[in-house]
Amino acid sequence: MSEQSASAQATGSEPPKAYEASAVEDRLYARWRDAGYFQPSEEPGAPHYSVVLPPPNVTGRLHMGHALTATIEDCMVRWHRMRGFSTVWLPGTDHAGIATQVMVERKLAAEGKTRQEVGREAFLEAVWAWKEEHGGIIDLQHEKLGASLDWSRYRFTMDEVSSRAVREAFCRLYEEGLIYRDYRLINWDWGSQTALSDLEVEPKEIDGKLWHLAYPVADSDEKLIVATTRPETMLGDTGVAVHPDDPRYQHLIGKEIELPLTGRRIPIVGDAILVDMEFGSGAVKVTPAHDFNDFETGKRHDLELICIIGLDGKICEPAPAEYLGLDVKAARKAVLAALDAAGVLVKEEPHKMAVGHSQRSGVVVEPLPSDQWFVNVGPMAEKALAAVREGKTTITPEHRTADYYRWMENIHDWCISRQLWWGHRIPAWYCDDCSHISVAREDITACQKCGSTKLRQDEDVLDTWFSSGLWPLTTLGWPGEDNELERFYSTSLMETGWDILFFWVARMMMFGIHFGEKVPFEKVFLHSMVLGEDGKKMSKTKGNVVDPVSLIDEYGADALRFYLATMAGQDSGIVFSRARVEGYRNFVNKLWNASRFAMMNLEDFDAAAWRAQVLEGGDRSALSPADRWILARTLETCAEVNTQLDAFRLDLAAHATYQFVWHEFCDWYLELAKVSMRQGDAAQKAATQGTIACALDLILRLLHPMIPFVSEELWLRLPKAIGVGETDSLMRAHYPRAGGHRDGLAALVPTAEAILADEATAQAREDIARLMKVVGTARMLKAECRVPPAQRVDLVLRPQSVAVAESLERIRELTSHLGRVGELRIVGADESLPKEAALGVLDGEGGGLELALPLAGLVDLDEEKKRLKKEIAKSQKELAGLDKKLSNEKFLSRAPAEVVDKERARQADLSAAMAKQEALLARLES
Repeated sequence: MSEQSASAQATGSEPPKAYEASAVEDRLYARWRDAGYFQPSEEPGAPHYSVVLPPPNVTGRLHMGHALTATIEDCMVRWHRMRGFSTVWLPGTDHAGIATQVMVERKLAAEGKTRQEVGREAFLEAVWAWKEEHGGIIDLQHEKLGASLDWSRYRFTMDEVSSRAVREAFCRLYEEGLIYRDYRLINWDWGSQTALSDLEVEPKEIDGKLWHLAYPVADSDEKLIVATTRPETMLGDTGVAVHPDDPRYQHLIGKEIELPLTGRRIPIVGDAILVDMEFGSGAVKVTPAHDFNDFETGKRHDLELICIIGLDGKICEPAPAEYLGLDVKAARKAVLAALDAAGVLVKEEPHKMAVGHSQRSGVVVEPLPSDQWFVNVGPMAEKALAAVREGKTTITPEHRTADYYRWMENIHDWCISRQLWWGHRIPAWYCDDCSHISVAREDITACQKCGSTKLRQDEDVLDTWFSSGLWPLTTLGWPGEDNELERFYSTSLMETGWDILFFWVARMMMFGIHFGEKVPFEKVFLHSMVLGEDGKKMSKTKGNVVDPVSLIDEYGADALRFYLATMAGQDSGIVFSRARVEGYRNFVNKLWNASRFAMMNLEDFDAAAWRAQVLEGGDRSALSPADRWILARTLETCAEVNTQLDAFRLDLAAHATYQFVWHEFCDWYLELAKVSMRQGDAAQKAATQGTIACALDLILRLLHPMIPFVSEELWLRLPKAIGVGETDSLMRAHYPRAGGHRDGLAALVPTAEAILADEATAQAREDIARLMKVVGTARMLKAECRVPPAQRVDLVLRPQSVAVAESLERIRELTSHLGRVGELRIVGADESLPKEAALGVLDGEGGGLELALPLAGLVDLDEEKKRLKKEIAKSQKELAGLDKKLSNEKFLSRAPAEVVDKERARQADLSAAMAKQEALLARLES
């Protein structure tokens, strides 16, 4: 028994009445995965297409950002796979140093323990156990979404391959002099007890204060006024700086200040870099241990480094005893009180300022001096900048390129050591005998300099972004000899959120070029943040978090994927809409029902004969105008979707398929096909059957990258008029695209160009376009006159040219059928139209056309006149209110632009509707 039969999906079998996503998705995904369809093809000469999944936290859960990333990447991966590329999408997870350690520490705290109490070895065992217990859930959730990841190439940032890569990178950079250890000022997160890189510090604007202090000049009655937002740090001041060219203070340079509260004297120095003589008093207190600019100033003038804030965020020695142990806020209050009592506090004033907070713990970050490991990223940043400027890597949206340049051009050395236990431990050993630091790729037992065995490995671990920065390399097996860099590197695409352009993308660029000797990816696509339905960032505290897994359970994975695909082009924040997800679930159902109707009418269809006659032989004589039209429109939609995907406009590709499938194929063509199927002869019926099978097959191929489950389920059942013998899975079938490595369109529809160039097709397209306008206008007129949609009505058409008249004759039967027309009369351009009628006017190629819907006998004309007068009066009143509002300068100046635009649009719509009502009333009264 074949695999298709085993799953009750034999070709030609009619789909169940209703689509049940839950009954399809798990079965199909397991089938794809177990058959090895996610692995790259071994076809000789096939171009490669490789993508690495941004690694989520190993114990994380799928959120909407993950779902958006996975949807975009999977669409591109499936599209290239169907085009014959040797395609690989590489999965994995990140060990998430701080986040994971915090979770385990909380668990220990609940048991009344700390990590220090249990010790490093036992703590790491607990973390690994936590990872095994809670890890892997997000992988299953990616499967639920339909992500066609090659799970056989799974990577974890702490697995053997990644660990070897991290050691290799660290040692190589150290040997090249790009990694160094130094006593410098760093960002200290006293909440998590670790150093942070600049990127992990989030500036938050607060309403602070600016305090002005009068520092007494030693051996003088003079005072220097300095201003500070952090008066507590004055306990660690070791200098006051003035501009060397400032005539007010030149005589003080070289003298000293009597530093209040401390009993210390500190020098007055001249510094043109730190001091702006036009700002404030022109004098600046210098605290090298607690401010980055002051630290550099201190180095220039050899100022003492006095640290008065400890690792716990509290005041420590050598600060005066009365302040020891106070947290920063309490110390500030106490210091200000003492300064005020001493007559030093001159004034205070409100001051808005940005204060750095830890992205991890949320506490205010303290600049503190510490021995840490750093990467000199300057040389690598220059190459990463050049790669983008030279077009080796492109960034979309393009305006994000400027952000990349700005950050890379102003990059600082990267502090890579973290005071954590979970992570890649720094491969450096300190010798107790000779103080030499040994750095090695493998663990060592003896000093590399003196041979002593008295060694201590560095206690710190590397920043998580260090291992993540190597991700495109490690996922392909670097630095092992059996790596796949030659085959799949540079990778083709990096898709991620714009908010980690600097955290991650820039670091991958630097490491990828440095170690891989090529850019790590050819294209970077940065998506926007998915916001809650309230337009705000999702958070549990706001209660606006949307769980993608619950959406999949309720609406199906395809509905969520298609929604996210339509949102992929937005760059200013994606406001989530449950209603739209539900709407795309309706689209999936629409496709299912249309396919079900099609297959119910394909039971006796001879697919091979139709293909031989029409697609290969080029005999299209039996095709109806509707058949010719839909084949041409399907081929045009194929071209448009490919064009949009080439431009990375997944949103426009999704919209194009949606509009075509719903509004042309389903709403119009299938209704037109019923005429041929029911009233045509055997040849006409076969021609329409083939057209339905061909168009639906192409549609399912077009949609597969976006909605893989329902498209596969339907395609497996569809009689194959095209692509015969290709494969037993749509995900490996030909994509309808002209040209390239594998010309899928030529293989599927050999006569595609002839179909589009055919004169009969051109005429059919003109006729069907006119049919849609005529029927659409007739339906609109019926609705305006409150005639029930199902009621048959007479219709009078007055074309303005012979060409339009001939076209109307060709579509007469179809117009009557779709428009539910009783008697259809086509009159000459000089003939009059019924007086008591609703009118419509159409413009188009070949001349205009007027429509008249006779109302006699359809409606009570007197009652209709009364109704119209009432509606017009109501519209006039509403329009007067809008006119008044939109001429009110106060409203226009205060209302948001979008509100004003909305009201103007309502004004225009109301005016147009009222004009129609007045025209109809005038006609009825004439």
